[in-house]
Amino acid sequence: MDRRSVGVFDSGLGGLTAVRELRSILPSENIIYFGDTSRVPYGGRSSEILHHYARQDVHFLRSFDIKAILVACGTVSTTALPALQRENDLPILGVVEPACRRAAAKTRNKRVGLIATAASVHSGAYERTLHSIDPEIQVISRACPLFVPLVENGRFHRGDIVIETVAREYLEPMKDQGLDTLILGCTHYPLLTEIIADIMGSDVTLINVGQEAAWELKRTLERHGMLSDAASGETTLYASDRPDDFAQLAGRFLQQELQGTVRSVNIEQY
Repeated sequence: MDRRSVGVFDSGLGGLTAVRELRSILPSENIIYFGDTSRVPYGGRSSEILHHYARQDVHFLRSFDIKAILVACGTVSTTALPALQRENDLPILGVVEPACRRAAAKTRNKRVGLIATAASVHSGAYERTLHSIDPEIQVISRACPLFVPLVENGRFHRGDIVIETVAREYLEPMKDQGLDTLILGCTHYPLLTEIIADIMGSDVTLINVGQEAAWELKRTLERHGMLSDAASGETTLYASDRPDDFAQLAGRFLQQELQGTVRSVNIEQY
């Protein structure tokens, strides 16, 4: 058994939805989470900048004695994950492959939708992964650049005319294309599940990438004999800017009252 912590990072608060899933699926694990709030969002950045940011995020997490890293950022998972895996000697998981395996298993008509950041959509990573699983799957993709800043600003509730208007603009053309499965390709998007489900209808299965990645991390830790045997685990949160603001919103993403404070880190030192 291995009581070292698991590291998790994202560009901001969204990755906390993956932490919420980890707390449910792996309650014995200690988690160190880093939200790069000084540079959020990652979605519109170039590949070169994303690689630079991702390496700094990993370097920071590896300053602790961690046993694995979950990249709870769809953008980094689609652009920089292979490089991170080559450069590090511990398991580093992303959100793409687990979500694609789940979507391929759930689709009935082989028409799978993807909503994600512009960088994730442009990378083609989800399409390549789905086609490697089943070449017959047709992927309908849509970049949703306004979702992350709206969610980060608390605009994710039913009845909010701003988020509902934006969501309809993004999603109604996808619904018209007859997909039966939709990958929520960013860990911010689970907070929009109710709104997305209202628009897409009950016949469309929604795939939560954070949840699928959490299950994959559990399988990975089991395979390597690295599960913790502690009675319960703790979560420690870090942010690169405005940790007090981060703390105020974190409870919404975790869907529970925040325990402890959010610690500040100068990510440029890494």
